[in-house]
Amino acid sequence: MVQRLISAFGRYSGMLRTGVLGGVVLALASLPLAVPAGIGAMKGAAIYQNLPTQLKEHQVGQTTYVYANDGKSLITMFYDEHRKFVPLGSMNQNVVNAVLAAEDARFYSHMGVDFQSIARAFVANRQQGEVSQGASTLTMQYVRMALRDSAQTAQEAVAATEQTPQRKLNEIRLAIKLEGQWTKQQIMEGYLNMAYFGHRAYGIYAASQIFFSKEPKDLTLVEAATLAGLVKAPSAFDPANQTGPALDRRNYVIRRMAELKFITTEQANKATAEPIKLKLSSPPRDCGSVPASTRDWGFFCDFFKNWWMQQPAFGPNPVARLDKLRTGGYKVVTSLDPQLQAFGMKDLLSRSKTDMRLAYGNVVIQPGTGRVLSMTVNRVYSMDQSKNGPNSDPIKRSFNVKGSYPNTVAPLLGGGDIPGYQAGSTFKMFTMLAALDSGMKMSKSFYAPHRYTSIYVVEPGGPAACGNRWCPSNASGSMTGKHNMYSGFGKSVNTYFVQLEQAVGSDKAVRMAERIGLVWHTDVDRLHASPKHADKWGAFTLGVADTTPLEMANAYATVAAEGMYCKPSPVLSIKAPDGQEFTATVDGKQVEAAAPQCNRAFSQDVARAATDAARCVTGYKAARGSCGDWSTGSRVYPMMERPIAGKTGTTDDTRAAWFVGFTPELAAASFIADPDYVKNVAGDGNYNMPLDAVTNSLKFALKDKPVRDFNPPSSDILN
Repeated sequence: MVQRLISAFGRYSGMLRTGVLGGVVLALASLPLAVPAGIGAMKGAAIYQNLPTQLKEHQVGQTTYVYANDGKSLITMFYDEHRKFVPLGSMNQNVVNAVLAAEDARFYSHMGVDFQSIARAFVANRQQGEVSQGASTLTMQYVRMALRDSAQTAQEAVAATEQTPQRKLNEIRLAIKLEGQWTKQQIMEGYLNMAYFGHRAYGIYAASQIFFSKEPKDLTLVEAATLAGLVKAPSAFDPANQTGPALDRRNYVIRRMAELKFITTEQANKATAEPIKLKLSSPPRDCGSVPASTRDWGFFCDFFKNWWMQQPAFGPNPVARLDKLRTGGYKVVTSLDPQLQAFGMKDLLSRSKTDMRLAYGNVVIQPGTGRVLSMTVNRVYSMDQSKNGPNSDPIKRSFNVKGSYPNTVAPLLGGGDIPGYQAGSTFKMFTMLAALDSGMKMSKSFYAPHRYTSIYVVEPGGPAACGNRWCPSNASGSMTGKHNMYSGFGKSVNTYFVQLEQAVGSDKAVRMAERIGLVWHTDVDRLHASPKHADKWGAFTLGVADTTPLEMANAYATVAAEGMYCKPSPVLSIKAPDGQEFTATVDGKQVEAAAPQCNRAFSQDVARAATDAARCVTGYKAARGSCGDWSTGSRVYPMMERPIAGKTGTTDDTRAAWFVGFTPELAAASFIADPDYVKNVAGDGNYNMPLDAVTNSLKFALKDKPVRDFNPPSSDILN
């Protein structure tokens, strides 16, 4: 049988080459009746000989799946065409048989072109006076899809699908060539993974998921026949929209399967008697369609998407990187901890509501890797803002009146294009790090008056101006006195830190902040931070620049990691479709795209000294120094019940309140502020909310984990 098939194929090929059948094939292949009947054999042969014989190499777009850190909880999917490649051996045989019955019963007999079908279609179309039948084999259909998917221009895409003699003849030659290079199994596998089944389902895997919520290996005979019937005309036979045509088409496929002896007559009769039973699912796409049950994951998803678009490993520019995300078929396991995320949301909402005018959020990150474990905020991630309240009148927006809430897709926690919020005294950490890094000791002391006249020049008339000098004050008269880094940090003494900043240079404090991840979000901040002006930016140490919880959590994570800065990352692993960890060449080096990107920002001893001072804030007390008799966050350690350090922060009039805390294992930053109108106050009554969010999330995350303590600084850096 095989020998006869080869002989027949050889005979047809020879006739085509010599032009004897050239005109006939051209006429039969070009089903539109506009083809001139008198094209001669020589001309047909010339056209045939000049056609390409090789399909362009191209990668078929596949869906990227993004999971939480358990590798099972789906966050979302990214795709242009929803498709996941599945090997032929992982498909139920009913799928293959149903497609053969529906599209190409002689697939295993012909060599890419079924001349019997061409002749039948030609006669039928001549009789009908229009194109009523096609004659494309599965191989020819695969060729057409491959040409379409590899098109680089609109003209190539049109040429791959338009009804012309040229296109059909092109398919014939490429199909014959392909059959000589691939096995039938390879062609069938490629076809089933590329065919369009409707409802944005490309390939049998997506179709099985969308119509029946199962995998191809689990499809029943009836389900396989239903899907096979869709390929001819997905809209016309869509079972989700019109059952009648879909049922007729399905039953036709089943009867053909019986005629071809794939199933018995009894099986066919039983199958055709069944109604169509769908179990439709709508696959999520991008961050806007994160499942409703985990809608708060959308903010993390948005961070992931923005991170991806910044990575050179995925392409030369953001557009190319996004295209790779949507077509690369990756399995991405992110760093998002579902349990911590769920706890964090429940904890936040126990103190606030989603329609509260103030945004209240928290970010938890892992020191030493930069991996983000949770991003929670009292908002709903949704692009549908039709039911949000007014946001233009700050007078109307009170705690009891809805503003631009609860629905938003703004990256309120960081990782996207937002200005952020002033973070107040949390910035004192950057001044202390700069001072220690420059060689100063923890014992560096200043007398801190209630109000201090600094060296920094400002415009007269401002709230902290005395003449043309900047003259900041402390929050309380009880702070007046002599302080070193321990008591100055623990009590958050403004006038101590302004003097420390003067001693080290505000430009060094600015550069330190940049070194551990802060970026400047506004033109004003970029101007102040510029080399020309940074040494004059006295107010920097009091946190007048805009930042985000993501940046602040990661900056303090650098201290927790004893000076190792790692860029914030949302991923644990990125697997290519072949199951291998994705690597790429960046700046001439082979890199693993999911690997942490870390470098040493300052010495281990500098980090340990800063940590020792930050212990003062939480009530944990320092290992090597004296914190004084009180601190700004003394409630934290008794709640945490394990070693913790950090820093509180408020801005003028308590428009924003912050707490950034860390243990040796984790760091977190929480804030409360109005993202729409920065002059609205958070209020002193909400001062403790960020402290509670950080403490509770870290305590939950570390529950049942061994207790680790901070390493104390050396004696050399103390005095």
